[in-house]
Amino acid sequence: MSTLKVFNAAGESAGEVPFADALLVLDKGDQAVKDMVTATMNARRAPLAATLRKGEVAGSNKKPWKQKGTGRARAGLRQSPVWRGGGVAFGPHPRDFGVKVNRKVAQLAFRRALSAKIADGQVLVIEGIELAAPKTRLMVALLAKLGTPRSCLIVTDRVSDDLLRVTRNLPKVEVAAAVDVDVYSLLRYRTVVATRAGLAALTVRMTGKAEVAA
Repeated sequence: MSTLKVFNAAGESAGEVPFADALLVLDKGDQAVKDMVTATMNARRAPLAATLRKGEVAGSNKKPWKQKGTGRARAGLRQSPVWRGGGVAFGPHPRDFGVKVNRKVAQLAFRRALSAKIADGQVLVIEGIELAAPKTRLMVALLAKLGTPRSCLIVTDRVSDDLLRVTRNLPKVEVAAAVDVDVYSLLRYRTVVATRAGLAALTVRMTGKAEVAA
């Protein structure tokens, strides 16, 4: 039976909580994790590159010169890709970079990524996050008491406005609801700090009884 370190709202050690080894997946799923990270990064790509086809370049359909009698090669329109200022042949256009990932693959990837965090002791549980005031310095002090580096993922059952306010100026700290945690976030941040309710929601996702968010 694996155990997770537990801290109270003040950041002081409060013992350990068990985590069922039957839910951990450590012997497979590496490829699934890679596929999910690739899909996540592709979904975040902004399709900005764009060129104009010959039908999209401004201009008339008038022939530059008559078809015969000039001794020059025939030309149909100035928007042709062979002309300066004409359209671009086979140029880039906005498109969807999304990659489809099967539900079972997504579930395996999530279990594998979270299992690795738990096995490495990089998941901490806090009874609750209760700050005296919504101040960033108080959150920094709390994270310091937990012994976590500045790079951490805070997981709760519901993200409050105050929690977002105190973490938005911390560049390596992210707050997410348990249902929205993805594989990329689990790998990006060194430590996962989960509230009791957040851990319960993550455990439900580990069992496969809840739909995995891609």
